[in-house]
Amino acid sequence: MAEVELRGIVKEYGAVRVVHGVDLTIEDGTFCVFVGPSGCGKSTLLRMIAGLEDISGGDLLIGGERVNDQRAAERGLAMVFQTYALYPHMSVRQNLAFGLENIRMPKSEIAARVDEAARMLKLEPYLDRKPRALSGGQRQRVAIGRAVVREPKVFLFDEPLSNLDAELRVSMRGEIAALHRRVGNTMIYVTHDQVEAMTMADKIVVLRDGRIEQAGAPIDLYNRPVNTFVAGFIGSPRMNFLPCKVTGHDADGLTLQDAQGRPLRAAVDGRTVGEGDTVELGIRPEHMHPDPEGYPVQVENVEQLGGESYLYVRTETGVALTAHLSGQTGLARGGRAFLAIRPEFAHVFRKDGTALPRLRLGELEGDTRT
Repeated sequence: MAEVELRGIVKEYGAVRVVHGVDLTIEDGTFCVFVGPSGCGKSTLLRMIAGLEDISGGDLLIGGERVNDQRAAERGLAMVFQTYALYPHMSVRQNLAFGLENIRMPKSEIAARVDEAARMLKLEPYLDRKPRALSGGQRQRVAIGRAVVREPKVFLFDEPLSNLDAELRVSMRGEIAALHRRVGNTMIYVTHDQVEAMTMADKIVVLRDGRIEQAGAPIDLYNRPVNTFVAGFIGSPRMNFLPCKVTGHDADGLTLQDAQGRPLRAAVDGRTVGEGDTVELGIRPEHMHPDPEGYPVQVENVEQLGGESYLYVRTETGVALTAHLSGQTGLARGGRAFLAIRPEFAHVFRKDGTALPRLRLGELEGDTRT
């Protein structure tokens, strides 16, 4: 196991810079997830850690040792790719053992490591099968097993579940999280799926255009996004945004006014904005619920899933909003609804997209009341 530290990491392809001086510490034993949209630099960053991409600038330390100039095989890492890349003519046992045989490890130790990985990943019934006789999830477990038998300092995962169907993705998320609990190694996992990030990570790193927007525990990013990008990326469905103007502030927060002149309240620290300033009020779909005294909207679509419902609505000024309700609803497409926007769950973002601090957040965590 080892701490991974990035100090001013830069990646350039000729005159084009794609990673811009990333500073990050991934503590020993942490499950860290790099997340962001396509092209944000998350896979490039992972490949630089792995030694598959040269580092153009900065320092990469693994276990306190600078490894910029070390070959991939010397860094003590193991990587699981998006594609399984199994040898089709070999059995599962042979696939697991092959890398260890190449470094001339004693046969008794190879057998012990293969058996332990198979037990850990529930592959024992399949050790004598060829990859073609396995399901997608079983093949991915074999690919993970090839990393496990190497007993690396750090595990690296590059979107390993993207080729699986939805049900398998859910089960494999649980298996990878369970693997981390068992082995305790540092793991760095790349995905574009923020649900994977929220459910698996100890630490999430949100990337955009080769820069870190925010890093921290999943619930901290959910409760305290630093800007509209993180607020819109973390959470599913994404956060709603409503353009407003500031009309006043007091010890309990801000008073806002929407485009139709309707008053709204937000429990945020408004001392750094002034009356008349343009801001965006952010409210998560799960923090909106029908209320006769609420905000008026037109219902454009309703998704009834039995145990939960989604309302897709539009304000009188044409702003699209989503509400996530627990249980079922009698609201129907084409109807009018009123949705409560509770001040204590509201976020407010300045014109430049940065967030105002929320008030009394400690009292609210865990209280969604959807």
